Amino acid sequence: MSKYEKACLIRGDGGRAVRGVLDRIGDKWTLLVVATLHGERMRFTELLRRIPGVSQRMLTLTLRHLERDGLVGRTVYAEVPPRVEYELTATGRTLIGPAVALAEWAIEHNAGIERSREAYDGAGRGEAGPPQG
Repeated sequence: MSKYEKACLIRGDGGRAVRGVLDRIGDKWTLLVVATLHGERMRFTELLRRIPGVSQRMLTLTLRHLERDGLVGRTVYAEVPPRVEYELTATGRTLIGPAVALAEWAIEHNAGIERSREAYDGAGRGEAGPPQG
């Protein structure tokens, strides 16, 4: 039995806890926000500038979710206009190692994955349904 299976049995939740966390950190923007905040405090506009392709709305939602989950801290300064900065919490910083490992894995295997996709799609299997076999 794998560690994952044992953890699910011990918790008795059928893997819901793992899926819930993976849904958050595996979304389109979370790891990019975490990586961008690594070792730095940043204002919203700086994050928006440094994360290519993210919209204001998606960055706002992602930061709210990460703050709710305790991975990002938000500090509001009583200034006019108000200044708000974001930084990783201690828990958020523990995500850096796994995130970097995943990014390195993706870079290392991307070419092979692309070749597999092209071969699969070229065989006419694109969106035709479940595998036959």
